[in-house]
Amino acid sequence: METRFLQTLLTVVETGSLTQTARLLNVTPSAVVQRIKALEDEIGSPLIQRSGNAMGPTAACAAILADARLVVSAAGDIKAAASGPLDVGLLRIGVIHTVLSGLLPDILLALKRDRPRIELYILPGTSTDLYPRVLDGTLDAVIAIKPNFNLPKTLDWLLLRQEPLLVIAPRWTTEHDPVVILKNEPFIRYDRNHWGGRTVDQFLRAQRIRPREQYELDSLEAITVLVDRGLGVSLIPDWLPPWPQGVAVRKIAIADAPFRSIGLLWPKVSRRLPLIRAFAEEVAIAATTKNQAMLRAPAAKGRPARAI
Repeated sequence: METRFLQTLLTVVETGSLTQTARLLNVTPSAVVQRIKALEDEIGSPLIQRSGNAMGPTAACAAILADARLVVSAAGDIKAAASGPLDVGLLRIGVIHTVLSGLLPDILLALKRDRPRIELYILPGTSTDLYPRVLDGTLDAVIAIKPNFNLPKTLDWLLLRQEPLLVIAPRWTTEHDPVVILKNEPFIRYDRNHWGGRTVDQFLRAQRIRPREQYELDSLEAITVLVDRGLGVSLIPDWLPPWPQGVAVRKIAIADAPFRSIGLLWPKVSRRLPLIRAFAEEVAIAATTKNQAMLRAPAAKGRPARAI
């Protein structure tokens, strides 16, 4: 039984999407379908079923998921042990959603060019969901937001990017003062259950701003679309593009704004540590290149606001 096929199955279950699985594994959607079909033929039962626009596991698939994860993990351990210091093996990596499109493609291109024998199993999620998985060893490393509590000494942290908070408002907004905007306009809040959302909440509390809350969402993309449609304003991190296609919002900078820090987290003790460090080197290079490109890009329209 091909471990690559099992990895493909696990990714489909985690993402609920053939297209996203294909993108994450750097294969075509038809290749994903073929791998799932090969597993179904070998096992003798359907493994994936469609529910609306999403793909989900069948009862037979649910029954084998735990064992499939063990097989994929064991295969990665075997490759890592056999390769020694060589860059060969499978890594299970967690990635927050804004990094999936903003930085991950650059990382995958760098790996394909420089370390093609490093294989990735990528699990999308939120920082709060991914963090426990690197602690318990389910994931080898995660690209996530740095929490507002001290990280345990058992983990290493590599800062990749700092994203300052900024106000976004509908394009026809003429007000330039962020205090006036946040106090008077309907407010779309970044979910406080997310670490980035907690940074927003702490900033508002520190500045004694009580916005007129309309909605609270966990998706920066969705928040941006709602602002574009004129449903309110928001305070969000200046996350890596691409932003949703077709949106046109005003970005109003805040002097001395707090940052959302994004970095790579991994355990200091792991059987795959040489492989993780090789991956970390590529991630650091890709992030540095991306950040430098962003600095060279033309500044976004919208007059910088005064400090709050």
